[in-house]
Order: sequence, then structure tokens, then C-alpha cells
Amino acid sequence: MIMRKTFGLAAGVLLATTVLAGAETLTIATVNNGDMIRMQKLTDDFTAKTGHEVEWVTLEENVLRQRVTQDIAAKGGQFDIMTIGMYETPIWAKQDWLVSLDDLPAEYDIDDILPAMRGGLSVDGTLYAAPFYGESSMIMYRTDLMEKAGLEMPDAPTWDFVADAARKMTDKAGETYGVCLRGKAGWGENMAFLTTVANSFGARWFDENWKPQFDSPQWKEAITFYLDLMNDAGPPGASTNGFNENLSLFQQGKCGMWIDATVAASFVTNPKDSTVADKVGFALAPDTGKGKRANWLWAWALAIPAGTQKEAAAKEFIQWATSKEYIELVALKEGWANVPPGARTSLYENPNYKDIPFAKMTLDSINAADPNNPTVEPVPYVGIQFVAIPEFQGIGTAAGQEFSAMLAGQQSAEEALAKAQALTAEEMEAAGY
Repeated sequence: MIMRKTFGLAAGVLLATTVLAGAETLTIATVNNGDMIRMQKLTDDFTAKTGHEVEWVTLEENVLRQRVTQDIAAKGGQFDIMTIGMYETPIWAKQDWLVSLDDLPAEYDIDDILPAMRGGLSVDGTLYAAPFYGESSMIMYRTDLMEKAGLEMPDAPTWDFVADAARKMTDKAGETYGVCLRGKAGWGENMAFLTTVANSFGARWFDENWKPQFDSPQWKEAITFYLDLMNDAGPPGASTNGFNENLSLFQQGKCGMWIDATVAASFVTNPKDSTVADKVGFALAPDTGKGKRANWLWAWALAIPAGTQKEAAAKEFIQWATSKEYIELVALKEGWANVPPGARTSLYENPNYKDIPFAKMTLDSINAADPNNPTVEPVPYVGIQFVAIPEFQGIGTAAGQEFSAMLAGQQSAEEALAKAQALTAEEMEAAGY
């Protein structure tokens, strides 16, 4: 008996020594969104299980994209794990900049990842980034203000309905604005939103010969509609508002409607943070009757840059952070409404999650998005709120600056469109399209 106890103790000491000997400190770059902030608070669980420590570099969305792109292209080696999305993953994987994740263990259940998410984060069937959460976009609206305006939100509204409702809900003297929409410049900020608006109006970034289309009547109609709506029913200073700024406004009760990422639903309905948590409804993103809704498809995902010296530990972290067990950990600590959505099929089959008010609308929005056929007319590219070519990061941000300046009153819609057309044409010509 004594010998057994001694053997058990020795084995335990040996195991602890092994864990410590193999322990790494991982540097992870991520975005300053709520779900990632929550993940950082829970990483003690990962450290307890593996011995690995984590250092976080948490950045605003535009800055994150710039930093990780510069680092991976220059093989800088600053990060062991990067938070990237459906735009970067296939482009970088084709450059051999990312480590394949196809060897994650069987219990990870890679087949449980939603097909739309897995497809967007894979190249030739090989997964290169694991979705931490997935999203589309939808309308979040104040049920009390909609009722006060004498209106009832359809499940699948048109832009005309949204514009009419926004104007009726606006009370600028009382600091209530009918609609909050992105205006902050950035290919993943205002251009993500504006591109989906354009899609729903029948516009596209390029025709089938890669000729930019900002000079088309469809783009003019979409941008003019957006500008007029924001001038009439949007908050002041909207040209600097991105996802986080509009989330804050909505939680403070200052927005009648907000069209943005489905992942925001848990934040606007959380009574700890939102003053209107019990007055929020959900609907599909709007359309104009042309067959395309103004919703996107995105995953914030975790990927490992090729060349890291800590690949094995990085894979352990990704396995932990994007697993079914992590979802259960968040549910235990924060409740089922606050788990990372949109990544795993099993979540939407879970009886604890099925009755969450926004679960079905999130899944319906994700399933309604088709990156291979994003526009009314044919296009040569893949991507809904982005164009999956390396040049898009530059031209998307440059165009976003023109439309943000337009919203700030520094130029007209016509001037912004003309500049976007010129800069895009010049860049595409230089790139050899």
C-alpha cells in the first residue's frame, strides 16, 4: 500500500515536471470584441489544463488587421496565434503562411463546424483556421419604439420599410436615433456594411472583366439611400462609428434599429450591459426585392502563422478555445445566451440554446448568405462583404475613407463614388487585372 502511494506520488511529480518542462508562453493577437475579452478572462482554465501561459495583444479591428498582415507577410514572428477571418485565411493559406489544422484530435469533432464556416476557412478541403465564432448580419430593433411608431417589423423586411421606420422612430431632441449604421472607415468596418447594402441594391464591386462598378446607377442608388437615411435618422458623428461604437449606442437606448453582426445579439440582450435588454427584437437584413439581402458571412477564427516555434502548444490553445467544452465553460460561467455563436452545428441542436431569442435568426441569417453568388449580377470573385483578392484590403480601406468623408459632410455621394472608382481602377490596373 505504501509503495503504491509512493509510486502514485512519484508519477504525479513526474507528470507535473513534464507539463512544466513543455510549458510555453503563447502570444495571441486578437480583436477587442466582447467574446474575445471574455475568452481572456477564462484562459486560467487553459493554463490549468496544459501548463501553457498566454500573453494577449488586444487591438481595435482595423489595427489588428494591419498588425497581423504586416507581421505574417514579413515573417516577423511576433505572434503564435492570430485572430483572422474568412478574407485572410484562403489568401494566406495559398501563400503557405498558415499551419494546417487537419490533425486536430478526433474528439475535437471537426465535422461539427458549420459547413459555411468550415468552407470559408479551408483551402482544397484543408482547414487553416478554426472559427471562434461565426456570424452573419441582421436587424436588431427596439420593440417598444417600433410599437410607438405604429409599425410591426416583418421577419424579412425591405429597405423601404426600414427607412420609413427609422425616420418615424427618430427623436433627435431626445437623443433617440432611428438607425445606427457603420460609418468608420475600413475594409472590414464601413465597407463590410456598405458592400452588403450595394449587393441588395443590385450593385457589385467588379463586373465579369474586373472593371470597377462604382460609376454604376446601382451604386449611386445604394450610397445615396444610405447617406439620406443617416442624415435623417442616424446619430451625430456617425462617420467614426464602427461595431463597438454602435453597440454602445444601442445598449444606451439611443438606437431604434441597428443592422450589424449577429454576434451582437447576446450583448444587446444582456441586462448587465444593456439598458434595453428586454425590448429587443430581431429580423433578417433588408432587401430591395432583387433577390439579395444585405447580410454578410464572417468568422473570427484562430490561426497559426507558419514558422512559429510553438506550433504544438498553439494547436492545444485553438483546440481549447474553439471546442464544445469551451462553449459549455462559457455557459456555466455566463449563461447559454453568451456562448460564442455561429461556429458549431451541435450548439443549434442543444436544447439549452434552442430557445435563446436570437438563435434561430442567427442561424437563418448565416444559412441565407452565399459567398459564391453574392450579387444580383454575375461576378468573378468570391465573398459577400469583401472581395477575396489580396488587393482588396488596400482598395477597400481607401474606398471606405471616401465614404466616411462623405458621411462627415466633407464631400457629396457623387464625389465619393467618383474617387472610389478612380482609385480602384488604378490599383486593379497596376495589379494586372
